[in-house]
Amino acid sequence: MDTQSLDIKAFLDRDEQKDLLRFLTAGSVDDGKSTLIGRLLYDSKKLYEDQLVALERDSKRMGNAGDHIDYALLLDGLKAEREQGITIDVAYRYFSTNNRKFIIADTPGHEQYTRNMITGGSTANLAIILVDARTGVITQTRRHTYLVSLLGIHHIVLAVNKMDLVNFDQKIFDNIVDEYMRFVRPLGISDIMCIPLSALDGDNVVDKSERTPWYSGPSLLNFLETVPIDLDRNYTDFRYPVQYVLRPNQDFRGFCGKVASGVIHKGDTVMALPSRKTSKVKSIVTYEGELEEAFPSLCVTLTLEDEIDISRGEMLVLPDNLPCEGRDFEAMLVWMDEEPMDVSKQFYIKQTTHTTRAQIEGIEYRVNVNTMEHSEVDHLELNEIGKVRISTSRELFFDPYRKNKQTGAFILIDPISNNTSAVGMIIDKVNEIHQVEELNVITLNLPDLGIAPEHYSAVERVCKEISKQGVELRVIK
Repeated sequence: MDTQSLDIKAFLDRDEQKDLLRFLTAGSVDDGKSTLIGRLLYDSKKLYEDQLVALERDSKRMGNAGDHIDYALLLDGLKAEREQGITIDVAYRYFSTNNRKFIIADTPGHEQYTRNMITGGSTANLAIILVDARTGVITQTRRHTYLVSLLGIHHIVLAVNKMDLVNFDQKIFDNIVDEYMRFVRPLGISDIMCIPLSALDGDNVVDKSERTPWYSGPSLLNFLETVPIDLDRNYTDFRYPVQYVLRPNQDFRGFCGKVASGVIHKGDTVMALPSRKTSKVKSIVTYEGELEEAFPSLCVTLTLEDEIDISRGEMLVLPDNLPCEGRDFEAMLVWMDEEPMDVSKQFYIKQTTHTTRAQIEGIEYRVNVNTMEHSEVDHLELNEIGKVRISTSRELFFDPYRKNKQTGAFILIDPISNNTSAVGMIIDKVNEIHQVEELNVITLNLPDLGIAPEHYSAVERVCKEISKQGVELRVIK
């Protein structure tokens, strides 16, 4: 093999070892999301010559950036997007640098496209929230940040754009950052980086700008290349939803799937759910050969030492680390269907590789995504978000979404139209007895406990007697 071939092979090997960062951009209309991504691709020299020629031609013909190149045209591919100067659909772009590969989801900022943003952000590690330096933190900024926290995204870049229009004033930037940090603190997002930039002129996008000498942090691309995402995955709780049973001949029987979380080693003892039978991992098989261990999000085939009846939708776990198991749970639900929610309808629920019937038992509240206020409703409409109670016909094996995204997420499917009606994030199991935050106060939800209305008065009398002993029992009828 000649030297040139070796260099190419070494380059391809290095490229294959790069990790992948998925991120989304969100912001209000005209905050410059598509322009920022276009500038990122342009300045990092990740565009082909024909793309550059087409971009310059389209900028003169239909651009909205005056004499500048309109970088937004790289992302806004739909005719309606170009005509209105807005983003409607989720546009994905792929590029890589010497340090990392990237998948960008340019998501729409309009409230009526909330479901599009949820779709684009469902696999993201990081979110770039754009703010116009002239207007600061607005309602849409709070809404997008809430949605990002709902999706369990751990890293946020607050990109204060259009700093050139406020003469790169440090005081304006600091005021925006202070207001945003006060709002985001209760949401529990662990990593927030605030960067002043001008997407149109390229300040602090790829290279540090001389026009912000007061800013000592990294440029946007530098931060994207170095932000640590390895620990975002759950390596503690081994969850292996079985997708397919592989039986090519009588001598081989393996269970195919993707490692949702945790790490599994050859020789480890595993438990199959729901049967609770145990066995040891005999081999971890891939197309390239056998492995000694597997971790998220590898697709592998596991073979076991014992013959255990396992089928699609079941799960392999470690015996001393079990997921929640049950038919009733609480979840945050994003309604994605044009048809309003019908709480009397049964749906299919798909969680990991398992599908069964499900019923929405009740809506605790609807969240106003603009004000964060809660309100009582009897159904959800398109793009609305609420906390609900769901009951399934068969038991699910799950973890709270905040702990494990892979086993805490689900979709509801309309059995008639086969549309995805909603996406959900599991909070936890529904407890029959809800502990209230106040000391020595227990609330009993009589309908949830299955107590008939004719027995309510008797239960109330008993509760009053118990309350005299120092523990207050409150009754919900």
